[in-house]
Amino acid sequence: MDPQHLRTFVGVATAGSFSAAARELGYTQSAVSQQIAALEADLGVVLLHRRPVGVTEAGARLLEHAGPLLLRLAAARTDVTRAAGAPSERLSVATHALAADRLAPVLADVLAGRPRLDVRVVVAGTAAVADGVARGEFDLGLAVGLATPGDPLRLPDVGPVRAVGVAADPAAVALPRGHPFARRTGLRLADLVDARWIDAPEVATAMADLRLVTGELRLRAHLRYDGADVAGLLALVAAGQGLGMLPRRLLAAGRRHGPAGGEDLDPHDADTRGPATSGGAEHGGDDSPGTVRADPIGVPLLGPAPEFRTELLWTGRPGPAALALSRAFGG
Repeated sequence: MDPQHLRTFVGVATAGSFSAAARELGYTQSAVSQQIAALEADLGVVLLHRRPVGVTEAGARLLEHAGPLLLRLAAARTDVTRAAGAPSERLSVATHALAADRLAPVLADVLAGRPRLDVRVVVAGTAAVADGVARGEFDLGLAVGLATPGDPLRLPDVGPVRAVGVAADPAAVALPRGHPFARRTGLRLADLVDARWIDAPEVATAMADLRLVTGELRLRAHLRYDGADVAGLLALVAAGQGLGMLPRRLLAAGRRHGPAGGEDLDPHDADTRGPATSGGAEHGGDDSPGTVRADPIGVPLLGPAPEFRTELLWTGRPGPAALALSRAFGG
């Protein structure tokens, strides 16, 4: 069966006219008729009624197969053409949202000398990153989680995955600007046991992990955020929907002074039950409800504080591009 004859048959069957198909395919009407006749002779059946033009039962059966056949032929041509050129390479990387800003510049350097590199970047939670690396879906992964300083991440048991530390960022409490504790230079979690927290397991830290790492079992969540967008979590904090725990580098610094003499506010001089609901977040010229324009404040934790640890994950032997990216991160 000639692929060109098959393509012409599809054109006539779709257009419902020999002349329309000829215009679409760039042939004369006579050439189209000859190709259809040749295809029918090859198969030994009539494929098209001539007056009016329409597919026969045999033609309908062929039409069902024609689309997939032509697609496979086109894919085969593309694959063979690609193989005949310079070899291409693929790189698939998964990153936690909190590590995306670390990945971007390093990946750009790796890509600079590899114009044919086919790259895929997926943003996911740490459990999904580790699972994808273990299954071979991703060449490399950047996982982020809350940990005690000096300790490795507690990764899910997904199989043999190698890990190396990339960075450690001090944790800070994210507060709306109007919160009474936003003026503090530091906070203890014991001051916030009555506060409303946002449970954000995919983008920041799960409440269960926060309690486990800090040992403060009285912390409780007011709202659960299942998104993987840091901006979404920050918007909820800024709107007074709860406190968050995030790397200090992502949060604006608060006012580093107390009410007098540079001293901190007393831990008991403000209500710790939740974010302030008035007189807080700054608004621009828009006074419409819910229009919060100010970013949350980040207040560091006092004493032995947890940190957000970033680790590079991989398994097996990485390809050249993945190896270059791994080495750039110190892996």
